[in-house]
This record gives sequence, C-alpha cells and structure tokens, in this order.
Amino acid sequence: MSERKVLNKYYPPDFDPAKIPKLKLPKDRQYVVRLMAPFNMRCKTCGEYIYKGKKFNARKETVQNELYMGLPIFRFYIKCTRCLAEITFKTDPENTDYAMEHGATRNFQAEKLIEEEEKRIQQEREDEELNNPMKVLENRTKDSKLEMEVLENLQELKELNQRQALVDFEGMIDKYRELEKREREREKEEDERETKEMLERVLVKRLRDSDSDSDREEESSSQSKTSCADKPTDILTTDKTDVQGASSGGVKRAKVENWEKSVGTLRGRGALSSLVVRKKPTAMDKRPTAEEATVSPVSKAGNATTLQTGEDRLPTSTGDSTDAPKSSVSSSLSLLGAYSDSDSNDSE
Repeated sequence: MSERKVLNKYYPPDFDPAKIPKLKLPKDRQYVVRLMAPFNMRCKTCGEYIYKGKKFNARKETVQNELYMGLPIFRFYIKCTRCLAEITFKTDPENTDYAMEHGATRNFQAEKLIEEEEKRIQQEREDEELNNPMKVLENRTKDSKLEMEVLENLQELKELNQRQALVDFEGMIDKYRELEKREREREKEEDERETKEMLERVLVKRLRDSDSDSDREEESSSQSKTSCADKPTDILTTDKTDVQGASSGGVKRAKVENWEKSVGTLRGRGALSSLVVRKKPTAMDKRPTAEEATVSPVSKAGNATTLQTGEDRLPTSTGDSTDAPKSSVSSSLSLLGAYSDSDSNDSE
C-alpha cells in the first residue's frame, strides 16, 4: 500500500527526454475556468444587470498578436444569466484592469473616465512647460491665485465654525431633556390626579348607593313593623287604659272598624241568629223576675254598659240618638248572655 503514495518515478539510466514525442496543440486553444465578473455590466440583448462578483463558468483563450511588454492578453467568454447571450471581455495590463469587448456595456465608468481625463490634461501641461518657459510662469500665477482662494475659503469656514462653537449644543440638549422630563412628570401627576378623582367619585357613588339601599331597607322594615303593629286583631290585645286615655271620637271608631274586620259586624242579626238557639219558654219563665224588671229600665235610661267578650271589652254608651244601634247590639248581647246562663243552669 505504501507504493501508491510515492510521488517519485523511476527513470532508467538509458532515459532520453528528446525521444519523447511532442504534442502539437493549437495556439488559440480554450480552457474552461471559473471566474467572477470583474465589474458591473448590462447585457445589450435583454438589459439584464450583471453585478461585480457574479460567478461564471467561462472559457479562456490567449489573444493572438497582442502583447504588452511581453505579457500575453487573455480573452474570456461568459453567457448572460437571463438570455444566454455571449459576452466577452479581456485583460488590460496597461491599466491593471479589464476591458469590455462585446455583448455588454460597463456601468459606473464615469469615475474612471474622469481620472483618465485628468491624467491626459496633466500630461499635456507638462509637455507645454518643457518647450515654453512663459507658459510655466502663467501656470504658476494661476496656481498661486487658486491657492489664495482656497486659503480664504478655509479661513471663512474656520470663522463660521468658531461662531457655531459659541453655541453650547450640549447645554441646549440638556435643557431640552430637562424640559421633556418636567413635561413627562407633569403628565404623570395629571394622570394620577385624574385617576384619584375618578376613584373618589366611584367611592362616593357606592356610598350613596349603599346609603339609599340601607334607607330603603329601614323604610321597608319600618313599614313591615307598622303593618305588623296595625293588624286588625290588635284591638283584642290592647289594654283598656290605652283606650280610655285616647280621644273618644276617632280612636273608638278605629277600634270598632278593626273589630268588624277581624270578627265581623255585630249590627246584622242574621249572623247571630244562627248562633242562638231559643229555648221554649215555660210557665215559670214567662214571669219576669224582679232583677229583669230593674235591669231593663236602667238600660233604657242611658247608663253606659261595657260588653265583656272572650278577649277584650267594647265600651258602648247609650243616651244619644246617634248611638241607638249600638244600644240595641248591647241589649241583644245581654240577652245572649242570659240565654247562655239559663242553658248552663238547665244542664246542671
């Protein structure tokens, strides 16, 4: 395996290189090389731009009958990337550059042309000064005037810079930053104040809503208490002293209305007739007793009687023409009590 890596070859002692046959190759033969575009160019066929540094597989050949100081000149053939048109350019050893030959135009060549023009003018001036001394003097005076103008312009620029140097740009920038900072702080304070006011408004609104809700609850509780206190049967649980201490007009009427709502009206005899069962009178019951004879004239005379019910006493007054129905009610109730007493005695 080591023989394969040997770079040297064995030449026998009778080797004669003159006996080796020479290959006859054409002088304008071409080689395929890999290169990059040396400058920006534009294809004449399709107008495609080919930028500097674009890589191509090019064909290289030696230009015949062209030499520069014994150096050969080479020509390169490339194809457009869009239309595949052939573009050729060759080397320019005189200017150390490349020269466009066929198929495209070179872009951004103005600077090169200006440099070439300056070189040409400088060469012509040197040729004139060699043969004409007066031309040398004229050129020197022109150069001195031009130098003076340049110095004046430079002095003006220095004075202008000094004037601008008096302005403290750093101080101006610091002031501007300070003003911007103050403005930012002021905006921040305003935002905080606005948010605080909004929060206070919301808090006050909530407090008002809560107060109104509590007032409503108190009103509803008070109404419920009053409604509970003003039940129709409250007349049955009130004390007699409260009734006597009140006015004899409106309070008495209210108590009667509450009584009528809870128990029913006492003026109609139809409701009480179903509750009373009359006992057939006997011979002994037909005679009025002395107590009944004495009670009836007294009730007719106008004495005030108080009806004792199961839960409360209802005061009634007789003697006025307006309270006649109440006296009749009281008399009927007294008779009801008498009947009930007689029934109890009979049962015993």
